[in-house]
Amino acid sequence: MSTSSNSPYHHGNLRQALLEAGLIILEKQGEAGLGLRDLARAVGVSPAAPYRHFDSRAALLEALAVTGFQRFSARMEAVAATRPDNPMAAMGKTYVVFALQNANLFRLMFSPQLKKDARPGLAMASSAAFDTLRHVVGGDVGAGRIKALAAWAKVHGLAVLLLDGQIALRAGEDTEALIGEIISSL
Repeated sequence: MSTSSNSPYHHGNLRQALLEAGLIILEKQGEAGLGLRDLARAVGVSPAAPYRHFDSRAALLEALAVTGFQRFSARMEAVAATRPDNPMAAMGKTYVVFALQNANLFRLMFSPQLKKDARPGLAMASSAAFDTLRHVVGGDVGAGRIKALAAWAKVHGLAVLLLDGQIALRAGEDTEALIGEIISSL
């Protein structure tokens, strides 16, 4: 039995290492910088190794988006668990701050190229994030669902406006304070 390897890299959880490296590349270079061969090089494995975990670039992008929704959901659930005085405002601010801190991941999570209806794992992760918001609003149907959708549309729009530089920040203006003020006025 041989213990040698074609690669100097050995990891007990290569899939997770690939995802973490993919997240770093995504934030630094954007989606265009992500390729399975580039990812293999970044992690120090053979060019074929990532294909054991992701059969295509699209599968990698989906896995990264799922990871993004999971991290996003965890932040939203943590805010809900603190039982803030105004849960909608607290969750809205968390939403926008997450988008600003993870711009390329956020854009990937909501990318029209990733069709959720064709990707069950992505649809499930996305639904879990929305369910957190819907739970805070207090309803699955009717007014609760509409209220959750309205809140989502407002904070998503604010996040995209800020990401795209459409809202000009004044010199010395605290971005998080501005976000809080905008959200509390909704």
